[in-house]
Amino acid sequence: MVTSAFDIVLRDATVAPGDSAPIRADVAVRRGRIAVVGRALSTDGTAEVVDASGMLLCPGFVDVHAHSALEPFRDPRLRPKVAQGFTTEIINPDGLAPAPVAADRRRALAAQLAPIEGVTPDAWTWETVEEYLEALAATRPATSLIASAGHNALREFVAPRRSRPLNASERAAMRAQIALAVEAGARAVSLGLVYPPGMFADADELLAVAEEAARCGVPLTVHLRNEAAGVLEAAGEMVDVARRSGAALHLSHLKAIGPPDLLERLIQLVDRAAEDLDVTFDVYPYGAGSGALVSSLPPWAQAGDVDDVLARVHDADARARIRKDVEHGLPGWENPFRTLGAGAFVLADVADPRSDDVGKTLERVAEERSTDAVTAAMDLLVETSLAVTTVEHFADERVVRDLVAHPRALIGSDGIFARRPHPRLFGTAAKVLGRYALSERLLPLRDAVSKLTARAADRFGLFDRGRIAPGKRADLVLLDPGRYVDLATYERPTVVPDGVVRVLVAGATVWPDTPPATSASRRSGDVGD
Repeated sequence: MVTSAFDIVLRDATVAPGDSAPIRADVAVRRGRIAVVGRALSTDGTAEVVDASGMLLCPGFVDVHAHSALEPFRDPRLRPKVAQGFTTEIINPDGLAPAPVAADRRRALAAQLAPIEGVTPDAWTWETVEEYLEALAATRPATSLIASAGHNALREFVAPRRSRPLNASERAAMRAQIALAVEAGARAVSLGLVYPPGMFADADELLAVAEEAARCGVPLTVHLRNEAAGVLEAAGEMVDVARRSGAALHLSHLKAIGPPDLLERLIQLVDRAAEDLDVTFDVYPYGAGSGALVSSLPPWAQAGDVDDVLARVHDADARARIRKDVEHGLPGWENPFRTLGAGAFVLADVADPRSDDVGKTLERVAEERSTDAVTAAMDLLVETSLAVTTVEHFADERVVRDLVAHPRALIGSDGIFARRPHPRLFGTAAKVLGRYALSERLLPLRDAVSKLTARAADRFGLFDRGRIAPGKRADLVLLDPGRYVDLATYERPTVVPDGVVRVLVAGATVWPDTPPATSASRRSGDVGD
């Protein structure tokens, strides 16, 4: 028998290939790629041999909605992600991206992104998407980070401080920037139509963005304008854009905040659209969302830079107008204060000097200050320069389970790094695969693995990963199927899952907590390789 030189052999695992039923096999890795999948593989004695009997071996998980664009500049280990098995992350969702950015707008963009992407300790050195990705790669992140072209950043780059629809020349300039971003490595174009300045885009602008995405062969990922009472109109808007442009459409963190029949109607709309369009969506397995508190203000109050918003929440007349709009609503506005109620907002991260409010509900903060919730929210924003994130409870577990099981659903954590984060940052993959599939049998193992691997990779054109097959990247997750489960809760959100034995990215071990592999040991091409 001829023996072969491998770097690692995972012996006698239950292998979930990513797109087919599990098999018993050995998996051999050589130079960052899967070399052989077979039985009783022989080696020349130089390989590390891992006894994987009784273990489940999966392709590395793909987080299709990740807010990790700046975290590697603080901590490139990305422990919350690799500890649950994520090896690839699609970053810059919701139109939010650190590039492109003009040199004189770096500070303003950094301040706008801070509540969602966090504060970067070092000064930004980049202007273009290519330069940003080079700086990101230099941090040597543990996961492979795949960029989206963020509409908000693109819009601000070509038309700074425009709180209006773009004109024809501005739309053309933005299309050119999308093409440059894709050329630099972006695998999607993301829209965040609840965030400024993207919220000011009209039908012509959305169509121009979608047409360029289609021309570049990448999907359009969309945070809808409204996820509450207006969600059907908001989803219909993007289905129409996809139909007119020919773009593949991916709806981010699909939900409907309201009565159960609203979600049923939304799913029916998506299913009908999928009869003639390429439509998918992602979901996180929790009945609560998370975001920046400032995003709960009326759209007009969010326009401009951080200083512009702070001026409004300082101003007595603007504050009165904000309270009036919350009370009476505005056409098309989600109005989270009225939709959810102050008791649904839990403060996840609050900058000094109000950091003691972390973990409190907005309702409790208002009570402690003897004021109403909207005033308490505006006061917090003033005192922290808008640096407040929240967890917002909106749905029960049954609704979440139905969404996860839907055949068009992929999995995105939407995890935001914070002092007291949403548990989805640490638990998303383990809840879907460990709890829903392995423990509770809510969905078949093959389906759960596929949502996290092959289907997710294919959606973003990452055909070199997502499957355990010869020639694919050796992104691998070795699990103890009897122990793998999410442990993070809303009360204790930073607990890593149990049962993760080993995680490899391009053949290099990133979990347990060992330093990321050197760049020389990884294949070039993606950030983090």
